[in-house]
Amino acid sequence: MIKSPICELLGIEYPVFQGGMAWIADGNLAAAVSNGGGLGIIAAGNAPASYVAEQIKIAKRKTDKPIGVNIMLMSPFADEVAKVVVEEKVEVVTTGAGNPSKYIKEWLAAGIKVIPVVASVAMAKLMTRLGASALIAEGGESGGHVGELTTMVLVPQVRDATNLPVIAAGGIADGRGVAASFMLGACGVQMGTRFLSAYECNIHPNYKEKILKATDLCTMVTGKRLGHPVRSLRTQFARNYAKEEYGGMPDDELESLATGALRLAVQEGDNEKGCFLSGQIAAMVKQEQHAADIVREVMEEAEPILRRACQWVQ
Repeated sequence: MIKSPICELLGIEYPVFQGGMAWIADGNLAAAVSNGGGLGIIAAGNAPASYVAEQIKIAKRKTDKPIGVNIMLMSPFADEVAKVVVEEKVEVVTTGAGNPSKYIKEWLAAGIKVIPVVASVAMAKLMTRLGASALIAEGGESGGHVGELTTMVLVPQVRDATNLPVIAAGGIADGRGVAASFMLGACGVQMGTRFLSAYECNIHPNYKEKILKATDLCTMVTGKRLGHPVRSLRTQFARNYAKEEYGGMPDDELESLATGALRLAVQEGDNEKGCFLSGQIAAMVKQEQHAADIVREVMEEAEPILRRACQWVQ
């Protein structure tokens, strides 16, 4: 069995986080992952605090294991959600799309483990100084908001820059990715796209079908011009958006074009107007499975790979 300090820190069985995917990662999915031994994470996204509180309650009715909440710091409701996680006694908070500095002291005082997502060494150093509990180093292979560096490049540099536990994210779908992450210096992994195939993931059937039928070159990044690059499946919407992005459409119109597109994908499966977020590993997701089986499978695959690593040393 793979031993990891992140398991001791958080009270979980396996060092596997489920990514906080906006409009997707709800209380049902988070509870299923946590019951399977990983860390299930509810995504706050752009949702109001009342929705987040409701999802936390749903998760806590279904599991007595630790759960987390991911707070997207660009959200207009970030301040309210930051208070809700304290009121609801959430065990772990992960953050993305911004700097959580102004919230960290309050969260730590409430006994919450604070694990920011970082896409650069500079942010990793800052979060370490501010008292973060661990760091998620997320490479640009991931779905949703992405940075410039790949997981292979980012993880070892973050590992060298901090004494905190590091969780690798971006481009991880099976035991090989888990093992590679450990060799890079991580002590756990976060997966998002892999959990899109979970039975407990309540995305529209069209969305799930697209993931299961994805190919190796199925994703693209849009939004760089506005400073918020996003990786999604290469759909008609994504191609049209890219065309307008580099075709001179004013910034405000470009932002409006994307408003609500993720919800249309998740809830309605809209093939024309929906933005289907996905990481580059979508082509490696082959079947629907229970979330708990996904957690166990990737760890069971990783263990013999790590044991065989010494075969290269004479």
